[in-house]
Formats: sequence, C-alpha cells, structure tokens
Amino acid sequence: MISDQLWHQENLCRADTMRNDSTLPVKKTLKSFGKAQSPLKPRHNVTDENMKEARKEILTIVGRTGIDDNPGNLKSHSSTEWSRSPVDTYASLIVFPHSTIQVSDIMKVCHKRRIPVTGFSGGTSLDGALAATRGGICIDFSRMNKILEFHERDMDVVVQPAVGWEDLNEYLARVGVFFPPDPGPGAQIGGMIGTGCSGTNAYRYGTMKDWIISTTIVLADGTIVKTRNRPRKSTAGYDLTRLMVGSSGTLGLVTEAVLKVTAKPENEQVAVIAFPSTYKAVSTVIDAVQRGLPLAALELLDENTMSAVNESGYTDKEYKVTPTLFVKFSGTKEAVKEQINVLGALAEKYGRESFESSGDPEEIDALWSARKTALWSLIAQKRDPDDKFLSSDVAVPISRLADIIEETKDKFKEADLLGSTLGHVGDGNFHTSILYGEKDKAVAEKIIADLQRRAIEMEGTVTGEHGIGLALRDMLEEELGENAIDMMRKIKFALDPLCLLNCDKIVRVEAAEPSEKPAK
Repeated sequence: MISDQLWHQENLCRADTMRNDSTLPVKKTLKSFGKAQSPLKPRHNVTDENMKEARKEILTIVGRTGIDDNPGNLKSHSSTEWSRSPVDTYASLIVFPHSTIQVSDIMKVCHKRRIPVTGFSGGTSLDGALAATRGGICIDFSRMNKILEFHERDMDVVVQPAVGWEDLNEYLARVGVFFPPDPGPGAQIGGMIGTGCSGTNAYRYGTMKDWIISTTIVLADGTIVKTRNRPRKSTAGYDLTRLMVGSSGTLGLVTEAVLKVTAKPENEQVAVIAFPSTYKAVSTVIDAVQRGLPLAALELLDENTMSAVNESGYTDKEYKVTPTLFVKFSGTKEAVKEQINVLGALAEKYGRESFESSGDPEEIDALWSARKTALWSLIAQKRDPDDKFLSSDVAVPISRLADIIEETKDKFKEADLLGSTLGHVGDGNFHTSILYGEKDKAVAEKIIADLQRRAIEMEGTVTGEHGIGLALRDMLEEELGENAIDMMRKIKFALDPLCLLNCDKIVRVEAAEPSEKPAK
C-alpha cells in the first residue's frame, strides 16, 4: 500500500548516495518547503538502459501495437500550438492501454523503475499540462474510449477517459438527455476532470466538478482506487472524487468516471445583442444575474473578437464590430418568452445597438457559431505564419469584469498586438488571447502576467477553467499564498512520493530559476 511505502521512499529520497537520473538539473530546495515537510528532489531513472528494460516489460502488457516511439508523435504529445512545452524534453515512449488493469500494470513497472509518467487524452489543454518535463512515458488513453454503462432511470453514465463530451452527448441525445459541461471541441472526459473545466453552459449548469459522481483512478504505485459508489450524494469520508478534479493527473490517473446527466433543454432560443461599450454590456448582465434570470448561457465577445469572426470566414453572417452578448434561453415557451422580454428591456435600458433572436435550429446554429469559432477566428488573423498564441482565463467578481477587460484592451493597443477578450460573462470568467511574433514575446508575456496579477488584486483567480498545469504554478502561489501551496505539495507527496505522475505541474517540487518566474 502507498502508506507503507511512504516512509521507505522518503528515506530513499534522502539518501546522499542515490544517483540523480532526472533529466532536469538539480536545484535548491523551495523556500516554502520550510513550512511543509520537505520531500527532496525527484530521483527519476530515464537512462537508455532503464527505458529499454521498461519497454520490454510494457510490451508484455499492451503488445507491439500498444507502444509508439515515433519522434513526431512524442513531440505532439507534449507540445501543441496552443500549449507549448517550455522545454525540449519529451517522453521516450507512448503507451496505449485498453483497461484499468493495464494502466495499473504499466504504473507498477514505472514505479519499480522510477520512470515519470504523463497522461494524455484529448490533447486540448491550454495550461502546459501535457509537457513531459522529465521525459519518461506518456500514457495515451485514446483506446479507452468506451461508454461502459448508461443508467437511464438513475440519470448517470459510466465512461472511460477518452470519451469526448461531444460524442457522449450524441449518444445521450437518443433518449433526450445530455451532459452539460462543454469546453472546446475535441476535449475528452479524462482531461476535463484533470482541468476541472466548464464552458458556455456553466452559468446555468455549473462546472465539471458538479457533474462527477465518482471516479476509478490508478495511483503512482499501480494501486486501483474507486472514489465513490453511484448515489447522487454521499458524506462517506474524504471527498476523493473532487480531489481528482483539477489535479492535472498529478495525484492519480482517471480510468473510469461516473457522470450525471440531465434532461436536454426544450424550446431553446438564442439572442445576439450588440452594445456601444463593454461597461453597458456587463451592466446588462449584472442586472440579469441580480434578477435571477435562469439563462442557459451568457457570453461576451469584444469588438476585436467580432472583427476576427467577420474576417475569418467561419460564419456566413456579418456582425457589428462592437462588444456583443451571446445568450441562450431554454424552458417552457412561456418561460423563454418572458426571459427574452426581460433581457430585451434590460439591454434597451443600457443603450443596446441591436437585438436579434431566433428559435429556429438552423438560425440558432448560425448565430451561435460566432461564439464557438471565436478562438479559431482569432488564430486565423495571424500577421505572420510564425506568430505564437498566448492565452489566459482569469475570473473576477462580476462587478469588476468590465474594468479588467477594458484595462486589458488598452494594453493591446499600447503594445500594438493583436488580442481579444471573450468569455463566460455570467460568472465573471473571460479568456484573453494574444498573437505575437518572437520580438514581442516578452511584451505579450508581461500583458498576461499583469492581467493575472490584476485579477488577484480584484479578489479573483488566475484561472477559471483551464487549470494551473505548468504555466501558472508561480501565479498560484501569488494568489493563494505559501501555506496553501505547502498543503497541496503535502497531498502530492503523500500520494506520489516519487513524484512520478505529471511531475512539475500545479506545484513546484524544485525552486524556479529567475528566468522561469512570471514577468514583472
């Protein structure tokens, strides 16, 4: 058991004679370890000899078709255009398990040989969680993509981690139910749990944590744990299920999940409302929230985003280039009609420039397509094919939302960079995106760092739904302080004393070099 190994492994870590086989240089102990019990530097073994022997053992588990060491695939499993790895270290091997038992057996090999492991499902992460900073092995869950059970009368479904939320909803639609969290296209359940994601439906339905009943996980030593049974509520011990949400695969690998589903919305309608300013759009939203309007989704796109949408060609419709609300309504016909009338009156109060709504399915798709393609529309506006993409997803109390959006847009103008803000205005969460060339990298990074610190000053958070991953570890400490980070680090090393699972994510296990710190 992990508890029996903890004392033994900690003492092994403290042995001065142990060879350091980590792919990263040894660094000094973290300052905040002064308060937490101090696990020493991870001692991994990713030597060619050890990896060669591990490969032989893993072949007996997954077979020859269950491994891949193609250099291009190794790189794409660690670094993507929207989530670049800051290091040139990649996994040595990608492994494709089919079951929880196989994942457990793979982890037993890695634990015995002290090989670090990074999990991979949809690959849509924006927070650097995919980066294989210590090399080792990448476990790709793409072959664990089955919907295992659907309990229609209980309104829950059991899935493997590589089931996509879009595929799941296509399956559920046949009986008139759906799974509400709706992050970007291509996201899969394992990664959605790892980031604690949400999406456009969060204002009405909540985030990923609200729709998970239980998980089956594999710990760093191969131990299999089921975190709950299937009841809708339980106070049986520590909430291990929620502990996994947002953990970026650092505490355990999710191999199954039991998810809640709910009735599919009826009489859905969409409205697109253009405003002369961000302040007027947000004031409309605040009034709607205070009145308790049960809107299905409430999104805000700034004028830069609307311009990109028009120029990208992803939609046939031409929109006003002004701050624009995209709103979804659902419910009985009478309820939807009342919601539209109330929101229309509020928008009129704040000087809206246009108000367009529709209940026709084709028109709904056409109107909402601007919101769903906004990110890709911005990326299509690159001034140079080599331009890079940088993003943030801060969240603030809704009364401060307009202030922080306008401050951010001013920084875009000052730097002459192409950037945009869009987001889930109903809960104060918005996305900032910047396209920049290499000469402007430092400026772009400083804009994002200043934005994150400004969100903290406003009693907000540096991430509303993308997760901490690798990119925001130091900002997390600025937001929550040393004591909270030390508590998280204690949890990490209690469950994974060898730091095998997605090492370096969420909390640092070694002190940062000056060049790694967020821009000041």
